[in-house]
Amino acid sequence: MFQALPEEVHELGRLFEQAGHELALVGGPVRDAVLGRSSADLDFTTSARPEQTETILRSWTGDGAIWDMGRQFGTLGGVRDGVKVEITTYRTESYDPTSRKPLVAFGDTLVGDLSRRDFTVNAMAVRIPSLELVDPFDGLADLAARVLRTPVAPEQSFDDDPLRMMRAVRFVSQLGFVLEEATAAAVRALADRITIVSAERVREELVRLMLGAHPRRGLELMVDLGLAEHVLPELPAMRLEIDEHHRHKDVYEHSLTVLDQAMDLESPAGSGGPCEAPDLVLRLSALLHDIGKPATRRYEEGGTVTFRFHETVGAKMAAKRMKALTFDKDTTKKVARLVELHLRFHGYADSPWTDSAVRRYVTDAGDLLQHLHRLTRADVTTRNRRKARHLARAYDELEQRIADLAEQEEIGKIRPDLDGNRIMELLGVGPGPAVGAAYRHLLELRMEHGPLGEERAEQELRTWWESREKA
Repeated sequence: MFQALPEEVHELGRLFEQAGHELALVGGPVRDAVLGRSSADLDFTTSARPEQTETILRSWTGDGAIWDMGRQFGTLGGVRDGVKVEITTYRTESYDPTSRKPLVAFGDTLVGDLSRRDFTVNAMAVRIPSLELVDPFDGLADLAARVLRTPVAPEQSFDDDPLRMMRAVRFVSQLGFVLEEATAAAVRALADRITIVSAERVREELVRLMLGAHPRRGLELMVDLGLAEHVLPELPAMRLEIDEHHRHKDVYEHSLTVLDQAMDLESPAGSGGPCEAPDLVLRLSALLHDIGKPATRRYEEGGTVTFRFHETVGAKMAAKRMKALTFDKDTTKKVARLVELHLRFHGYADSPWTDSAVRRYVTDAGDLLQHLHRLTRADVTTRNRRKARHLARAYDELEQRIADLAEQEEIGKIRPDLDGNRIMELLGVGPGPAVGAAYRHLLELRMEHGPLGEERAEQELRTWWESREKA
C-alpha cells in the first residue's frame, strides 16, 4: 500500500539515506493508509538534526519553498512539484505540569520517538525508502480491533498532554474506535486536566468530533468520562430527571437523536446541495437547540412541565458557550439564530399560517432557511407515528407554500416596493429617522399583503405620512 507514495517521497528518502540519516513516514498517514483512507498529510520523522534536514530539503526542493516556523520543535517543511512534506527530528519530551507545551529534547531512535505519540494506532512508522513497517506498540493489532490505547501508561500520557483526551473522543467520532478500558479510566480520573489547554485547541478537537462520521459516540463518551463538564457543561446538564409519569422527554437523549436525524437530512458530500455533509452549523444547532430547557423548566399545577422561552434563553446560552470556545462570529451567530428559531413552526400543524406569517418565517430565517427546514424536521422524535406523519405533512405543506410564494414574488429577499431614495423624494425630506420609519412601514405592508406595486405603495406612503404629520 505504501508503494503508491509519490516518487518524490522515495527520492527524499534516498537523499536522507545517502547523508547517513533515517527517515520515516509516521502517524496519521500510516494509520490512514492501513485503513485504506487517503491522507493529504505527509508527516515524517528523522534522525537528522534540523540544520541537517534543512540542507537535504533545499537539495530536494530545488527552487521549491521551504518553511521553518516549527524549527524550535525540530520541524521543517518543504514542497516540490505539489508534494508537501513536514519533517521533525526524533524527539523525547517532558512536560511542565501546569502547561501542555512540551519541553523539547531531540531523541536518537525511531522507537523512542514513537513512544511519545498519543495512541498506538498513531505510533506506527514506515521507513523510507525501504518501506519497512515499524510497529513497536502493536498499533496494527489495535487498528484491526478498532481500539484506542496509549503507547505508555495512559495516566502519564494524559497528564503530560491533556489535549490527548479530547483527541481520544474525536477519534471515536471520526473512526468509530472504542477506548480501551484502562485508557478510559485514565481519562475519567484526569478529565479536569483539560482546563489547562487553550480554548482554541479544545475547540479544534470539538469541531473535528462534530464533523466526524459518528459524533454522537464521541459526545456520549465526553459526557460519560467527565470531559464535557469542563468543555461543554450544558450538554450533561440536559440529562434532566424524568418524573415518574414521564411527562417530558429526556432532553439529552432527544438532542442526540435530533443530531442524528439532522445528519440524515444533510445533502451528500460533494453534491453541492444545501447543508452539504458534514455541515457544522446544522450539527451544532441540532445538538444545542434545547440547551435552554434546564434553565427554564417549571412544574405547573397538575404536574405539567413547561420550558417557556427556552429557545430565547437557549440562543443566548449557545452564543455564550461558543464565544468561550472561541468559535468565529459568523458560526456563532448562525447557530444561535437557529436555536432561537427552532420552535417557530410550533402550532402550524394545528392552525396553518397566513401568507404574511409565511413571509415573516422566510425573512426571519434569511440565509438559514434550508438549515431551519432540516432542523425543524429533525426535531420530531415522537414515537407516535401518527403524530410524526401529521407533523411531516404539515411541514411539507409549509415548504410548498414557501415555494409557491417564491414563484409569485421574491420571498427570499423581501424589500419594500419603494427604496430609501424614492421615499425621500416623495416626502421631500433628507436622510434621518423619518425615512427609516417610512421604510419599516412599507416593509410591514409588504409582509402583510405581498407586492403592492409602485402606485399603491406611493399612496400608502402619503397616507401614512399625513397621519403622522397630524399626530
